[in-house]
This record gives sequence, C-alpha cells and structure tokens, in this order.
Amino acid sequence: MVHILDEQNTLLNKFLSQLRDVDVQRDSMRFRRNLERIGEIMAYEISKSLNYAPAEVTTPLGVAPMQLLSDTVVLATVFRAGLPLHQGFLNYFDDAENAFVSAYRKYSGENEFSIEVEYIACGSLEGKTLILVDPMLATGSSLIAAYEAFVAHGGKPAHTHLVSVLACTEGVDYVLENTSAEDVTLWCATVDRELNTHKYIVPGLGDAGDLAFGAKL
Repeated sequence: MVHILDEQNTLLNKFLSQLRDVDVQRDSMRFRRNLERIGEIMAYEISKSLNYAPAEVTTPLGVAPMQLLSDTVVLATVFRAGLPLHQGFLNYFDDAENAFVSAYRKYSGENEFSIEVEYIACGSLEGKTLILVDPMLATGSSLIAAYEAFVAHGGKPAHTHLVSVLACTEGVDYVLENTSAEDVTLWCATVDRELNTHKYIVPGLGDAGDLAFGAKL
C-alpha cells in the first residue's frame, strides 16, 4: 500500500515548497528544519495506522480512560540525509528504539552504480514496528537495500513503514515490486514522475544530504 500525503492540500505543501526552492534551500539550517517538520507531520499520519490498547490515567480529579500506543516502534534511518527527518519522527515517537545504516551509490561508470551498505547499528526487530526513513526515493534500490540489511541483521518486524519525503514513480514501483503488501507500507510526502540520466529525481530538489550538511567530495 502507498500513501501520498500531498494528494490532500495541507500545511505540508509549504514545507515541501521551501525544500524545493533554490533560493530558500541555500539556508542549510532551514532545509534541515523543514525536513524535521515534515517528519513530524508524517509521524502523526503514520501513528493513525498503528495499534493501541486501553489504559487509565489518574488525574487530580479522577481517572481518565485512554487509548495508548501498544506497538514497540523502531525508528531506522539511512545516513546522512535521513538524520533531520529521523529527528522529526523522534520528536513524536520519543520513546522509540533507534537503528542506523549507511547505504550509498558506488559508481562504476558515469551512470552505472551499485548500492553499498557498509555500516549498520540495529537491535532486535522481531515482532516490532519498523519505521525506515530516507528523504529521497529515486530508483528505490538504496531503500530496499537498507530494508533488507535491517531485516537480515535484526530479524523480521511485525510490520514496516518505509518513508520518503520526495519519491519518483520508478522508485515507488521498485519498492512495491520488491516487498510484500502484508509486510510493508510505503509513505511519500510527494511523488515526481521522472528520473534523469543520472537517476536523480526531476524536478526534485537536488542532493538532500549536501543541502542539509554541505557538499561532499
């Protein structure tokens, strides 16, 4: 299943527009903060699909019945661009467990690359709810490589939510083809239609990691 949040007009569009804007995105602090704010919005939306259990909370005047989250949530992030988005989710799922992985394109030619995973930090995922966040979903290969690495390392989650701020149709299709709808739900803030010859999303927004943290060699 795929959820595309900008199919409904909300305040999310303001933060998306600023991420894309070549003038606004020169401010790296603002770029990081907008990723964080989008993470907060997406965390709230995902929270509606999770499992809850009845609880009682004692107030100064009595006892209030409530429904509280019963899932054990693990927030997982792909370095490095995923860090501000991860923080946005952590602001809401503040007692979640955390996991991290490095997945990057290793080029063998101008437009030829493989996905390399070199680092992973992850506890047990067995029976838990995994939320894996990465701002950009272009070809989908790095997100699937990260997902498979987490499952191989930590075990099978009860369910996984894959989260991208800006996706491309090709990447969405790749994720759906390489996961089971029973096991995985995909969440995107918005979806563009095209990849260029370098497999970057068009119109996209550029390199999220460089815009958040500075250009790399």
